[in-house]
Amino acid sequence: MGLQDSNLTNLVEKTIGAEACAWVTRLMTVPASFAVWEDERVSRREMAQALNMVLFYDLLQRVPTGRMYTEEVAARGDKVFHDHGALRTVRWLENGALPPGEAAFTRILEPLGYRLNGVFPLDRIGMTGRSYAHQDAPDEIAQFFVSELHPSRFSPAFQAAVTRVLSNSRDPLSPQAQFHLHELGRDGHIAMESAVSLLPELKACFARQHAIPSLADYELLLAESAEMAWIATEGNMFNHVTDRVDDLLRITQEQNALRRPMKPTVEVSKSGRIKQTAFKADMVARLFVGADGRLVEREVPGSFYEFITRDYHQESDVRRLDLGFDAANAQGIFKMTAA
Repeated sequence: MGLQDSNLTNLVEKTIGAEACAWVTRLMTVPASFAVWEDERVSRREMAQALNMVLFYDLLQRVPTGRMYTEEVAARGDKVFHDHGALRTVRWLENGALPPGEAAFTRILEPLGYRLNGVFPLDRIGMTGRSYAHQDAPDEIAQFFVSELHPSRFSPAFQAAVTRVLSNSRDPLSPQAQFHLHELGRDGHIAMESAVSLLPELKACFARQHAIPSLADYELLLAESAEMAWIATEGNMFNHVTDRVDDLLRITQEQNALRRPMKPTVEVSKSGRIKQTAFKADMVARLFVGADGRLVEREVPGSFYEFITRDYHQESDVRRLDLGFDAANAQGIFKMTAA
């Protein structure tokens, strides 16, 4: 059986369209196990993979450098392997209708079959990172790296600006979507009709939920935290997606030779098993409310595209792929959005 009429393809097609689905399927490695499915019943692993494909597609529309690289990989007959996607949240109660911090996303990830895989203090940038791996296929389905920024570690003026920016946030999840997530978490599957209505709402969660920020608040936030300034313009969009590659050094050399905007150094974990680098964030035009109340446009850092190599390690008598992360690596990678 192929993927053509699979649950996965039907879900992605109905969310982003047939042409976009064909494009992202051509670019991404899709595990062969998704070519087997139950008619009219969607499993949590199918929902998780569909969401990852939709979000991978969304990021490539916003990150020309990553799109160019990915299309070059496909042009030579290969595919990229999506290792993980990252997003940023704010642990702050003045968050409008949106649950504070990562709670806005654990309510999605847990019903989809994800479980906490690691906690990473990012103290240099006033954040905490947490990784979530899929229970059913941790080596094959992309992880989520969800970070929380802690405004309480910054100045009172900074905290007041955070409140002004976030306090009008909306919650994109309807009561119906929350009910479908409950069913998915309880049963491990939902009806195709329910899945088709749920996936676009899940996609909508990975966006900016608050209103256009003022330029004054943006500049105040930027003075203390490039990460919070990024959240002010981009919200909960995927901060980056990551291609799992076999030879990070070769990729780095190739992209530098093409004069792509690469990170100047490779981040290596304490264990030595995880190596990461990235393109610098592509710049995007965003609107702000100026001092006179009129909208003004500024160029700011958007999202970016990352590369990772994971080595195997011996665990008792089993050889396992290291699916962990490293706090120092993460903080180095986060600098890609600091303009």
